[in-house]
Amino acid sequence: MGCYNPASVHNVGMRMSGSTKQFVVAFTGASGAAYGVRLVEVLLAQGGHVHLIASPAAHRVFEVELQLSLAGGITAEKLRSASLPWWQERKAIPPTVPPGTLIVHSYQDYSAGIASGSFPTSGMVICPCSMGTLASVAQGMSTNLIQRAADVHLKERRKLIVVPRETPLGLIQLDNMRKITEAGGIVLPAMPGFYHQPLTLMDLIDFVISRICDQLEMACPLVRRWSIDLPGDEF
Repeated sequence: MGCYNPASVHNVGMRMSGSTKQFVVAFTGASGAAYGVRLVEVLLAQGGHVHLIASPAAHRVFEVELQLSLAGGITAEKLRSASLPWWQERKAIPPTVPPGTLIVHSYQDYSAGIASGSFPTSGMVICPCSMGTLASVAQGMSTNLIQRAADVHLKERRKLIVVPRETPLGLIQLDNMRKITEAGGIVLPAMPGFYHQPLTLMDLIDFVISRICDQLEMACPLVRRWSIDLPGDEF
């Protein structure tokens, strides 16, 4: 946990608050680690600065689903290094702008700038979002930096997107989603479509990432959109 330094917090905020967008991304213990990694990769490729937080449970999910250890620190290179065949099939992102920067924060570091509403951001995405994190955000809890940053985005009327990957859903989970929606958040389940005619697992993942990027007003040229370049007689 770092020491609080008002000057450094102010300088980072001012340095990054120009034309470059900056985002908060949180990995939690839900299944769907690939969604989170791909989101970070796309945002960085589009020139966004990403403030990343990973919960302890997320570390375990990464080991199981991506065979990727986050121990020893998280870097952009490490996130891209999963050796699973389907991950290696992902599409390259056209380099239209200089890449952004990845800033990693400790799960309990309340001295991080993103713990304060005075720190400018363009939105936060919890991807994937566990049901425990969903419940905590819905109740306004701030027992770690993920919850605190989410609470900040709601109170500052900034965009908060939660990406649950859970099925089936019970009444408690649905009610928590309702509460987040009424508080101004966006519930965007990891539910890929099929009208873009996916051929690989990454095509399905990229569909969800594209929908997240739409909400963040970031370009994501990874999937075909409805009615664009689709066979005219099929829909």
